[in-house]
Amino acid sequence: MNLQECTVLASGKMRQCAYDKLNDAVRLIGWQQGGRMPKLQFEAALAEADALYSTGNLRIDGALLAKAPKLKVIAQASVGYDNIDVAACAARGVAVGNTPGVLVDAVADWAYALILDSARNLVKAAAHVRSGLWGERKPFGLTTDLAGKTLGIVGMGDIGSAVARRAQASKMQVVYHNRRQRGDDAQLGVKYVSLDDLLRQADFILLAVTLNPSTQKMIDAQALAKCKPGARLINISRGGVVDTEALYEALKSGRLAYAALDVTDPEPLPGEHKLLTLPNVTVTPHVASATAETRDAMALLTAENIFAGLQGKPLPAQVR
Repeated sequence: MNLQECTVLASGKMRQCAYDKLNDAVRLIGWQQGGRMPKLQFEAALAEADALYSTGNLRIDGALLAKAPKLKVIAQASVGYDNIDVAACAARGVAVGNTPGVLVDAVADWAYALILDSARNLVKAAAHVRSGLWGERKPFGLTTDLAGKTLGIVGMGDIGSAVARRAQASKMQVVYHNRRQRGDDAQLGVKYVSLDDLLRQADFILLAVTLNPSTQKMIDAQALAKCKPGARLINISRGGVVDTEALYEALKSGRLAYAALDVTDPEPLPGEHKLLTLPNVTVTPHVASATAETRDAMALLTAENIFAGLQGKPLPAQVR
């Protein structure tokens, strides 16, 4: 298929490097103003689109696909794709791509930063200074070492293993739980355990799983009751993996000492949400992969997925 005859639709603003790459090769219907393209304009363009460059959390299901009869490929500029009905896409012969791999180090750095914050209260310490309390010689208080503690990683994929290496540099022991045990535990210096054992042993619990029916609200009131008293929970996966109400109660009661979250349910988290009234929580706005270098790499991989799909080739990063 001649790429210059193909129409590629972007649902929202793209990184400039991907915009330029696509605009030079295809008929691009872009939206660089920020946010999402207005609904009526987007749906009108869908009817002509051969490919969709998906940004944000656009719901892609049978209803959307019915409005896009020419669609051959959907490429999403993220690793997660729980907003996409992959089975519906497969039934219509639409390839789906995402962006794994290129964001591993950026997300692992952020996860490690949240682990550090949950132990050392970095955000609260900075606020202590800004509020003038340090200037008044008011004590900040003591925090917690990482060395000698156990990190439990739920979801030991590429990101989980990258975090494990960072944690080991802080002299932490690492245990993990996956659906299946890895074959390189000895090389990674980690130990496979059941989810229940992980919750009971870990001083820090990192969630790094995908959101799917088996992980939806995996961390609920029952799971939190199994946690080691005073454990700290870090979530960089998806907000839906955690029951927010149960998390609030565990933090309020002191069952959990701290939570550091880059993802929430609901998302975005309203400023008046009761979770934000607690002193033992840090919430960041889903920015673990938000470095210029990583977002450019994600955008370029999304463009490559589109090029491959338009030419009927396997996608460099195909979901299935």
